[in-house]
Amino acid sequence: MKSSYALVGLFVVLALHGSAWAQDEQEGAQADPAAAAEGQEQEEERRVRRLGDVIGEGSQEWSMDIPAIEAPATPVESQPQVSLPDPDQDAQLQNLLTRRAFVPDDPDIAAELADLLDDVESQARAALDAGDLALATRLANVIGTLDPDRAVVDEVEQARTRAETLARLLAQADEALEEGNLLEPADASAWTLYERALEQDEGNAEAEAGLDAVRVALLDSAEAAIAENDFETAAALLIAAGERDADADRIAALEADLAAGRADQVRALAADVRSSIDDEAYERAETQINQLVALGAPTDQVESLRTLLDDAIRYGGFEPGQVFQDGLGDGDGLGPVMVVVPAGDFLMGSPEDEDNRVDNEGPQFRVEFDHGFALSQTEITVGQFARFVDETGYVTDAERARRSKVYRAGSGRVDEQRGVTWRMNYVGDEADPDLPVIHVSWNDANAYVTWLARRTDRPYRLPSEAEFEYALRAGTQTPYWWGDGSPDEAVENVTGSGDQFTDSRTWTVAFDRYTDGYWGPAPAGSLQTNPFGLYDMGGNVMEWLEDCWHDSYVRAPSDGTAWVNPGCERRMIRGASWSSTPAMSRSAFRLSSREDSTDARVGFRVARDL
Repeated sequence: MKSSYALVGLFVVLALHGSAWAQDEQEGAQADPAAAAEGQEQEEERRVRRLGDVIGEGSQEWSMDIPAIEAPATPVESQPQVSLPDPDQDAQLQNLLTRRAFVPDDPDIAAELADLLDDVESQARAALDAGDLALATRLANVIGTLDPDRAVVDEVEQARTRAETLARLLAQADEALEEGNLLEPADASAWTLYERALEQDEGNAEAEAGLDAVRVALLDSAEAAIAENDFETAAALLIAAGERDADADRIAALEADLAAGRADQVRALAADVRSSIDDEAYERAETQINQLVALGAPTDQVESLRTLLDDAIRYGGFEPGQVFQDGLGDGDGLGPVMVVVPAGDFLMGSPEDEDNRVDNEGPQFRVEFDHGFALSQTEITVGQFARFVDETGYVTDAERARRSKVYRAGSGRVDEQRGVTWRMNYVGDEADPDLPVIHVSWNDANAYVTWLARRTDRPYRLPSEAEFEYALRAGTQTPYWWGDGSPDEAVENVTGSGDQFTDSRTWTVAFDRYTDGYWGPAPAGSLQTNPFGLYDMGGNVMEWLEDCWHDSYVRAPSDGTAWVNPGCERRMIRGASWSSTPAMSRSAFRLSSREDSTDARVGFRVARDL
């Protein structure tokens, strides 16, 4: 017997002819039902005869008995609409698909179709290898329709996706390059997009050419930035170009141009900084220093200019520790000798475990001075105060009240005495001009600084309590600025066991084994300065301050400014005097008095903003 393939071919022929026969006989049956029944019996007999007519009666090949087979009159399943580019292969494909449509489960047809698809798959892979994606896609579409599980279908699809992605990346990269987006934004720059294109297609000529174009554009941009004195941008571009293997010779030439331009601008800008500081244009100077940093100016040069600016801001052009005097105007003499106190911070008040501590000396808190200030090197003297009174005709509170407190030699007490004025010393005698002025009230001291500020056209005032303690301590936190106990040498005019009054009177409570050589105020500046270069901060006479009295430091200002309440009547007095005991000589000790009170132990010094 022939193979089923021959039978299927026969069935196809029979199906094609049978449809016509069936149609003729069907029409006759509709005309005569009896004839139709008879015709049906005759049709059964003719089936074998027709097969013989087609094949040939008596043929040896068909001499065996062939059972009657019912061939389908129409295809069993639909035929896919696919075609192959090769005409011979396509004819074979269409033949197989037609046969399969009538006999879907025939294994011989399936085997032939599989063999054909193997050839097509090989052609698709060859097309992929040759870069002919269009052909590979057409072949894969046929395979995908007939046998979608074959791996080549996904391989071609992946190749198509890569190709589409590559084309999109190259288009986006070209656009970014044209718009000048060389490196930014990082995820959509020309450089990044060309690199991604190379990840999709290693060695892609268009992507490699794009990267070369970016390298050239980076160097062109750096050259333009140097010409515009935008050295920071130029430096960044040159670094980026070097990291991307741009032309090394051109990079070196541009770096030399950059260095020369930078040096010129640094010199000019440094001169501008000094000029701005001289003009007190501090914000402009700060901006210019920042520009120097951006230019890569030498660190020591930048720090030197920044120190110059900081000193100008903090000290008004002075230096910490500097001594100066302001003119009184019109060439009419000089004001008090002033000392620049450095900016800084300290703990104000006394710790709870300090001997002889008083509750109003706490709680301790940190005070910070952002700017320096100046204090007069000594207390204001009788001679200095006299010039103020002589010029203004000012009448002090002691003169109005016609009394003040003096030291009484007989009792050893400080009591009130009539007729005492600022022109007198601590016992009521005429005072020498170089003695600190006493018998002056807070009102009198405030009147003097107001006059001094007007005469010098400078911001003179009374010190704040925080400024005074900061300057008194001068960087120390011990009970006294000189240490913990009795001084080893004459540093301040305070009570000492070795001091003696004219009638051989001595102090009952005093620093043990200490003498400064004075009973009563000493001429201003007679002993030693503290570490900040100030005389008599912890002795000689106590001093009026700007602050109102507060019985603790709760809510006190932490910036060193005076703590003043409107309408207050009591003002702060700080510092020790010639009669202060060791407990009262401590740096944290505090007193207060009415604004109009006067005393043989109280004077003042002045402060000046810088």
